[in-house]
Amino acid sequence: MTSFSKTHQAINQGISAGQHTGAQLYVSRHGTALTDTAFGEAQPGVEMTRDSIALWMSAGKPIAAIAIAQLLDAGELRLDDRVEMYIPEFGQHGKAPITIRHLLLHTGGFRGPMGSFEPGSWQSQVDRACNLRLEPMWVPGEKAGYHPGSSWFILGEVIRRLTGKPYQQAIRDDIFFPLGEADVWVGMPLDVWADYGGRIVATLITDPLQKSVVNKMQDAAINELARPGANARGPIRALGRLYESLIRSKAGADPGATRTLGISPATVDLFTSRQRVGMFDHTFKCTLDWGLGFMIDSKQYAGEHPYGYGAHASPATFGHSGNQCSCAFADPTNGLVVAWVCNGMPGDEAHDRRVRAINAAVYEDLELTS
Repeated sequence: MTSFSKTHQAINQGISAGQHTGAQLYVSRHGTALTDTAFGEAQPGVEMTRDSIALWMSAGKPIAAIAIAQLLDAGELRLDDRVEMYIPEFGQHGKAPITIRHLLLHTGGFRGPMGSFEPGSWQSQVDRACNLRLEPMWVPGEKAGYHPGSSWFILGEVIRRLTGKPYQQAIRDDIFFPLGEADVWVGMPLDVWADYGGRIVATLITDPLQKSVVNKMQDAAINELARPGANARGPIRALGRLYESLIRSKAGADPGATRTLGISPATVDLFTSRQRVGMFDHTFKCTLDWGLGFMIDSKQYAGEHPYGYGAHASPATFGHSGNQCSCAFADPTNGLVVAWVCNGMPGDEAHDRRVRAINAAVYEDLELTS
């Protein structure tokens, strides 16, 4: 059993440098957990544990994609259906041609602005996304640009209308309860937040240039609203186990994984393989490949690629990261699942260095660098 000494060193260096005060790390291979470890403090004076409830930020976006995959396999929708079939009011302002597939590929062309932690009700957020205009010179499907929030409220509303459940309840009932992970929330009721108490991880803005920014990520009232693109929370182990189910089902070797999530191996393969190839991303300003809701390893393209999986990940690696705090992915070639979260947001450049260091260290500790 590896000690993960290099990975621990990379995480602890971030604590020493003031980038974060605590972290969680989960790594498994071929379905066997190799480490489920906590570091430092979750809150001032409160130890981080493997059961602490950490904020994943955008690393939770694939949850909505998985819920859409469930609806696809159940025959409730098709990927090339126009969104307005399910949300008629969405089609205004030039957005009528946008399909479910466009939302998942970030090619819809209605990026915002929509702040991740602005106050408001679910309906007000959906209305705001529906009222956005198609961006000028944007043909849906022919231009790409990461949508931080808008399209994820729309995907959540499609899920709500087709399941008859609020988004928060749908993903708990249909994804995380079957995995045995009851501590995952996308939007957390105030009484639950209060009951968790010290288990709630304080996500800190540690970027010296952003010290004056109001930290709404710790506002319980604002975080009561489910934000499908931003505020998934739970022990990072739960996200790792979700990727384990995907990688087992993708391989077609474990019928139990298919039963757990209710998604066929063919659909898992569709969602987690390259569906958007070689397109320049006008948000990240680089070329990135995507599956349906998942970012695919893209280091084959020149230049720096934010939120990647490190120097040693195989080309088949898929996953998603969270803004300046988290990373989760599956590498089917190596049978590897990695999920980690740090509770400090040190700025994009510092975080990119942290991502590369931690992910490379995991592969080096496991001697998977060839």
